[in-house]
Amino acid sequence: MVLVNATAEFSPDYSTARHRFREAAGRLGWKLEAHPIDATGPNAEQLTIDVALSPGNGSEQALVVSSGVHGVEGFFGSAIQLGLLEQWSIQPGSLPVIRCLFLHGLDPFGFAWLRRFDEKNVDLNRNFLLEGEKYAGSPAEYAGLDSLLNPKRPPSTWEPFALKALFAIARHGMPALKQAVAAGQYEFSKGLFYGGPGPSRANQLLGEKLGRWLEGCRDVVHLDFHTGLGPWASCKLLLDYTPTDGQRARLVNWFGPGSFEANDSRGVAYRTRGGFGQWCVARSGVQQYLFACAEFGTYGPIHVVGSLRAENQAHHWGKAEDRSTQQAKQRLSESFCPGSPVWRQRALKRGFELVEQALKGMMTQVSA
Repeated sequence: MVLVNATAEFSPDYSTARHRFREAAGRLGWKLEAHPIDATGPNAEQLTIDVALSPGNGSEQALVVSSGVHGVEGFFGSAIQLGLLEQWSIQPGSLPVIRCLFLHGLDPFGFAWLRRFDEKNVDLNRNFLLEGEKYAGSPAEYAGLDSLLNPKRPPSTWEPFALKALFAIARHGMPALKQAVAAGQYEFSKGLFYGGPGPSRANQLLGEKLGRWLEGCRDVVHLDFHTGLGPWASCKLLLDYTPTDGQRARLVNWFGPGSFEANDSRGVAYRTRGGFGQWCVARSGVQQYLFACAEFGTYGPIHVVGSLRAENQAHHWGKAEDRSTQQAKQRLSESFCPGSPVWRQRALKRGFELVEQALKGMMTQVSA
């Protein structure tokens, strides 16, 4: 896929991203759905989870591309989706022959308000618990870190968070600390990585509709685009479930050795509760469902967590008009969608490659 102007695919705000996505899918003749949430945007605009489904449902194979599970990360995921739709519109011969399902802005509140969390402070990637699991509990170490992670005051320019974080890393070790902080917790409702008191709007919607969107499919590849973990502009495919031998073979053959991690807190990833991927694999009803979180690195972990922390302080304890709140929002946006043209070019290029590799792999599977 040729990038004429990579930065042009990035939208300045949620409303623009949504409008461009729907227009691009409409030009291809895709079926569009808009599912509102019980919240509005900064300009009192309606917020919706938008879905685009390619024509025809005869194919037993499907490609799913999702964006915005983590609100503000939707700027990158939306750019990937828009770029694909526009390219397929310009070059109709490149349009996939299999079914395509694009899920845009699964957390539209976070996308619109520059948050990683939804209107109830829920981290959606900790909200998709499996049947029988309870929305309760937290890692044993999280309570001891609550005062560091979630101070009950507006953000301050002079907050020595980096030094405190370095001390915590020296004390606990990075893998253990990462696991304790980010695995998912269900007790601190105004804290980071809160999984919620029950199923979110996105969880409910997908529970109701995913089976219909993928009806008749026996083989699905799902790429869910995220940012914030790993080296600058690099990509790692993260799995929050244990893949089968067949799934591992696909990942290696299609995307290359070393392209993915599965449930390993020693690398880029960490083990989580309520992950979107394991829920899709378990609940889709599809015989072969390969889900991968395509994670693109931005800044270092201390910088990223510091940005999350400051924005969370601003959201709960600051005022919208405060300069500190505006700065925290801008910092969070930069942390998860860098403005660097180099980052955007590299990340988009790799994102398009992942989709092309998945489509090529699926078509090879058919002809084999």
